[in-house]
Amino acid sequence: MCGIVGYIGKRDVAPLLLEGLQRLEYRGYDSAGIALHTGGKTGGLKTAKAKGRVRELESRLPKRFAGTVGIAHTRWATHGAPNDLNAHPHQDATGKVAIVHNGIIDNATALRAKLVADNVEFISDTDSEVLAHLIGRSTAETLEERVREALRLIEGTYGIAVLHADFPDRIVAARNGSPVVLGIGEKEMFVSSDVAALVSHTRQVVTLDDGEMATVKADDYRTYTTEGSRTSASPTTVEWEAESYDMGGHDTYMHKEICEQPDAVDRVLRGRIDDRFSTVHLGGLNLDAREARGVRRVKILGCGSAYHTGLIGAQLIEELARIPADAEPASEFRYRNAVVDPDTLYIAVSQSGETYDTLAAVQELKRKGARVLGVVNVVGSAIARETDGGVYVHAGPEVCVVSTKCFTNTAVAFALLALHLGRIRDLSVADGKRIIAGLRKLPEQIAEVLSGEEEIKKLAALYADAKSMMFIGRVRGYPVAREASLKLKEVSYVHAEAYPASELKHGPLALIEPEVPTVAVLPDDDLLEKNRATLEEIKARSGRILAVAHQEQEKADHTILVPRNEVELDPILMGIPLQLLAYHSALALGRDIDKPRNLAKSVTVE
Repeated sequence: MCGIVGYIGKRDVAPLLLEGLQRLEYRGYDSAGIALHTGGKTGGLKTAKAKGRVRELESRLPKRFAGTVGIAHTRWATHGAPNDLNAHPHQDATGKVAIVHNGIIDNATALRAKLVADNVEFISDTDSEVLAHLIGRSTAETLEERVREALRLIEGTYGIAVLHADFPDRIVAARNGSPVVLGIGEKEMFVSSDVAALVSHTRQVVTLDDGEMATVKADDYRTYTTEGSRTSASPTTVEWEAESYDMGGHDTYMHKEICEQPDAVDRVLRGRIDDRFSTVHLGGLNLDAREARGVRRVKILGCGSAYHTGLIGAQLIEELARIPADAEPASEFRYRNAVVDPDTLYIAVSQSGETYDTLAAVQELKRKGARVLGVVNVVGSAIARETDGGVYVHAGPEVCVVSTKCFTNTAVAFALLALHLGRIRDLSVADGKRIIAGLRKLPEQIAEVLSGEEEIKKLAALYADAKSMMFIGRVRGYPVAREASLKLKEVSYVHAEAYPASELKHGPLALIEPEVPTVAVLPDDDLLEKNRATLEEIKARSGRILAVAHQEQEKADHTILVPRNEVELDPILMGIPLQLLAYHSALALGRDIDKPRNLAKSVTVE
């Protein structure tokens, strides 16, 4: 999986494709490649591929590498090692077909064996090359039918774009489980897996649904199902500007996005607070008061950071709405044959809105008749389209692989949802006003935390040499500890574990020693004294402690102070300094912060 870019029009295609690939590099990659049509009915296809970053590909492009139709790809390895041969695009035996593919072909091994038995010679170790050969061997009259015939043999997920030397006037694209977006220009058209590659050229886009194909020509496009029936996909306008994807004077996207959080939180709150009734407006929920009162349980599903915000969301819903709630990794839920209760409200959380495990869980729930809401950042994404309603978090584009501002905005969105449900049920006007006041303070308080970055940078330098780190928190602090542990692992490659503070004495204390510092999340709530007792246990075993708290902690070696908010909202603020801690730890260790090894931004494979 990773990034797809395609173009057809009148402009020189190679520079456009390279620019698009560079905008998609944040998704994760290990190689890149381009295929273009050299022009006219007598022209053919030329390809260039390289292991590594887009700049490696650019340095390898032949001097004569021109055309006005082409496709390109950045790869994140699923089948076969990162190298030139396994890089996309892949071609058939004749060299007339070139394809780029995101996703996984589940039956690739069986298809490959059949093709080898028919004397087809494979060049790569990838599953994707199978698709190129299947299209190339079809004798159907049109390229669309050749692609359709090949897709009928495929089991698995795909987002593809296809070129054919005999059809120089078109690109054929298709989607099943992996995003494909068309960009509508002036006598030119684009294909991509992400609007980030398109917004500098057009903001008019068409998003394909699963099971949908498209034929893209310079002055037209049409969409249809993989069975051939026409569909009526209409363009929508992307709300994000091209400048949103620039670094804005920061050294990294991660730093930029951490610093954007005061404005981002202001956006998710804007226009949603209802002071008259001490509640919030969430018009996209499509859940009226009677239906909301009928909810008996809430189940939140997400992966990675989205799952951790789900843990915060479940606590907020229980505390404010008094509805039993829990969170579970979507990747586990979709496989465990869970009991789907008609009185349970399911909530799917995803920054991209395309996370495959979460999308698959949504589709399974919908098949069983469940009501599912989405909490996503990307308007028009697959989860946003497939759910019954939901909340957009309005964080803006998040380019760095690790999530920061989207995590925070999603937690705030859950606070809004919990307040909404609570006021429909039994939450008092006074408590509603209290939570609203706390929400309004968040942007300014986040800015206050960010103003202490230099001190956090110094602390990161002190702890960056740790061979491992322990993160602990109790109840409200535990999801914060989990997310902070994940951030440190993702961006600095320092091993980290997260545990409930109450569980430390049930085994993990065996790991405590001076070389394994503990980061303790200690809000000023009714559990503060119990948390302090845990610090005593750590110090008794010569452990170093970095506390994130509302007041100095005597037993901690160092304390990062965070301003108080309402106790229900404190976890949102306490995560901010730990984002900076992970960032500056990675910086001290010389890591590639925006593109951590082995990771991709939008995980659209299993």
